Amino acid sequence: MATNNTGNRNRKAGPSKGLSNVMTFIYIPLILLLVYMLFSYNGGDPQKVEWYEVKENMIPQGDVESIDFITNEFKGNVTIKKDRLEKYSNRFGGKTPQYSQLFYFQVPSSFEAEKEFSAIRDSLPQDRKFKYTFDVSTDYWGSILSWLWPLIFIIFTIYLFSRMSRGMTGGSGGGAGGGIFSVGKSQAKVFDKNNKQKVTFKDVAGLEEAKVEIMEIVDFLKSPSKYTALGGKIPKGALLIGPPGTGKTLLAKAVAGEANVPFFSMSGSDFVEMFVGVGASRVRDLFKQAKEKAPCIVFIDEIDAVGRARGKNVGFSSNDERENTLNQLLTEMDGFGTNSGVIILAATNRADILDKALMRAGRFDRQITIDLPELKDREAIFKVHLQKLKLDPDLNTEFLAKQTPGFSGADIANVCNEAALIAARHNKKMVDKQDFLDAIDRIIGGLERKSKIIPPGEKRTIAFHEAGHATVSWFLPNANPLLKVTIIPRGKALGAAWYVPEERQIMTKEQMMDEMASLIGGRVAEEIINNKISSGALNDLERLTKMAYAMVAYYGMSDKVGNVSWYNFQEDGYQLSKPFSEKTAEMVDQETKVLIDKAHQMAKDVLESHMEGFTQLANLLLEKEVIFAEDLERIYGPRVKDLDSAESTEAGVLPEVAAELEQPEK
Repeated sequence: MATNNTGNRNRKAGPSKGLSNVMTFIYIPLILLLVYMLFSYNGGDPQKVEWYEVKENMIPQGDVESIDFITNEFKGNVTIKKDRLEKYSNRFGGKTPQYSQLFYFQVPSSFEAEKEFSAIRDSLPQDRKFKYTFDVSTDYWGSILSWLWPLIFIIFTIYLFSRMSRGMTGGSGGGAGGGIFSVGKSQAKVFDKNNKQKVTFKDVAGLEEAKVEIMEIVDFLKSPSKYTALGGKIPKGALLIGPPGTGKTLLAKAVAGEANVPFFSMSGSDFVEMFVGVGASRVRDLFKQAKEKAPCIVFIDEIDAVGRARGKNVGFSSNDERENTLNQLLTEMDGFGTNSGVIILAATNRADILDKALMRAGRFDRQITIDLPELKDREAIFKVHLQKLKLDPDLNTEFLAKQTPGFSGADIANVCNEAALIAARHNKKMVDKQDFLDAIDRIIGGLERKSKIIPPGEKRTIAFHEAGHATVSWFLPNANPLLKVTIIPRGKALGAAWYVPEERQIMTKEQMMDEMASLIGGRVAEEIINNKISSGALNDLERLTKMAYAMVAYYGMSDKVGNVSWYNFQEDGYQLSKPFSEKTAEMVDQETKVLIDKAHQMAKDVLESHMEGFTQLANLLLEKEVIFAEDLERIYGPRVKDLDSAESTEAGVLPEVAAELEQPEK
């Protein structure tokens, strides 16, 4: 035991000794500086005065004993006679100075010192004459320190950065060659089987199809002979593609937890530095470490930071640092052998801008798309995030999943957290259904602003506007089902109609027309009730215009324009500002307006045919401020969507509207 303790002490003494040597080297100049300051200190700091005061007051009164003029500094040091020191005590806090050189003056370079001093001295009586000398200032210590201090600073800075860099790269393969010279080393974090913070596939809800493909990679790392025995080759790389918040990084963490092999994690932005060549150097070092620890996984998050298509970096030359880093990454990925045991995972939500050479087979063989979760996936994600909350026993996770279409996994986690905060704010013992509904409203629409003062006239306009949206969407069979309508301001919106969008994979022309009519329903309601329009329909008109333009220019839903699409037309690198002629552009604009006018007429027909119910709904909204689908059903009857086509006409759908939907576009 004694021997081991001694060994430990000996090992710890090394760094301390090195540190002591460096600090000694720094202390010596500091001590010399203190000695210099001590010997050069003359008991106080002289006060600056003007030459005029010395000439007119001090010298004529016989106070000046001598003037030592420094010719290279144009400065005169004035020494006062000892028996006259008390005279100047008021300038030094009422105390009699203990030294004679109290003042100094500064003069311009044109000052003729010898001529001035000689003339003044000759004009004085013998008892008031003063001595004057001329000297040149030579500060040896100052000269030494002027070049010594920068050297000390540089050495200390290098030493400090060296220690910091060793601390940052010690766990990531920086090794003994760390320090400031390790700037080109990989900054990747390494996770191995001993890592305590493990994420497994059990922690990742949904994403079942993605898990299957990822599990095959994990299985290869665990038992590679199973695949190589049959002559198969495991994919060298897999690219996770999907919108933000869908769980790409979480899935990569689960791979690290399941594979039990070293896992290198790095962000794409970590490769890019202000120093030229650092990115490429870090790529080389990353893959060098990966080969040494194979079998392993290398994960590059947000790879679009370095994988952007070459030649499209506006404002950069061909020698751009990002392109150099990408070239090195392409070279390293192509240099792996079949059984090297190093697999590359990467994630991005901008796959459309990645370089084609990066996406080809042999680099990223598989592209795993991770979409927004569907109903069952959302229910599973809710179950994961609800485990830590104190919930109402009657809470139904399927209901919550239905209320959150289009939400990502990150959004659902935010909903659960926000619901818990809302319940705590109301001093509840558990989180119930209403808390989740309030949380969803809070995330989608923003914070309620009940204190916002709205004039009665504007409030009435807002109520009829939202009632117009609700009425049109209620009677058009393909519009999204209504959940509730509110005129309580949230965020920037003064009112809102909340829908539960159906999870459609494709949309027909009829469905899009119904959606457009529902969007413009608020503007049409203002026209009918007020005979004038307001700026409140800005967001509706923006979405309406985009949808109409997409129908004409992207989806080929116009008979005049035809079955053409200019969606993402510059993907192949053609630098075209506009891929069609001026005549075609004019036709696209005309057809877009035709569709908008058609949607406007559809909404107007619905509202004019149900004026009584529409007015009743708006008045109810003014009274309650929030109404639900049950209120609309009580006023209008069951929604058209829930009835068969024979009952749709009886429920009040205009025959001309239905016929309009059936007719092909003219």
